[in-house]
Amino acid sequence: MASGKLRIYKNPNLDKPRLLLGFSGWMDGGEVSTGTVECLVEKLGAERFAEIEPQGFYIYNFPGSMEMTALFRPHTVIKDGLIHSFEMPANWFFYDEKNNLILFLGKEPNMQWSEFAACIFELCVQFSVETMYFIGSVAGLVPHTREPRLICSVSEPQLKDRLRHYGVRFSNYQGPASFVTYLTTCAKTNALNMASFVATVPAYVQGNNPACIETVTTRLAGILNIPIELDDLRKVSEEFEKKLSEAVQEQPELAGNIRKLEEDYDNEIFDNEMGDLKNWLKQQGIRLD
Repeated sequence: MASGKLRIYKNPNLDKPRLLLGFSGWMDGGEVSTGTVECLVEKLGAERFAEIEPQGFYIYNFPGSMEMTALFRPHTVIKDGLIHSFEMPANWFFYDEKNNLILFLGKEPNMQWSEFAACIFELCVQFSVETMYFIGSVAGLVPHTREPRLICSVSEPQLKDRLRHYGVRFSNYQGPASFVTYLTTCAKTNALNMASFVATVPAYVQGNNPACIETVTTRLAGILNIPIELDDLRKVSEEFEKKLSEAVQEQPELAGNIRKLEEDYDNEIFDNEMGDLKNWLKQQGIRLD
């Protein structure tokens, strides 16, 4: 049961819509997960119609250094001694009737995964959702001069045949699990299909990456058959890549590592050690997901 934490404000006219999920947190490298969903919400004029209340799902008081605890605290803005805003985690659903689409933008829960998932599944039942998608991103050994690849995992084998011709690669992974993997695992028992797309983005590019957001939004719009105009985002992406390339050329060691990375990437060498680049990233305090 969702324990009353799912709030639905209106009932849009949808016919077995698709649900697209984006989460801030672990799989939001370059802010591609949240940035892609935010872009689609804006471009499609999607309207907010439901939310999951945050109480009980998040840790706010986490022991450790200030840098670590800052990742868990709510966000506030104080100007000239006055508190202008205090933002708790938000988990919002939006709808686009024209494209028969529901979009979710939220924060990966720290606790009560089963209850948070129950809120999502409850909404799926109410609006007859049959298929869920997640778009995410992780930092890896990817050159910024190439398009990020989409790595996919699915809840059912038959979904692989449907997705192969979109050029996705299917995941081989062993390690810590995300909330999205938990959702995918639970999808079948809730009579849903689910596919998770994760883009690998350059680890040496910190913060918002508009180039990857533009590329991933374009790919995802194609997969979901959503007509969308992205010329303005493409312009921002091109300017970002130009400035980034200029900055890289000012660091000869990094530039040399990226040239080697480009060669391996183009030749589809995925398990190379790339020791020099890994060491350089470690020295800069940059971790690989």
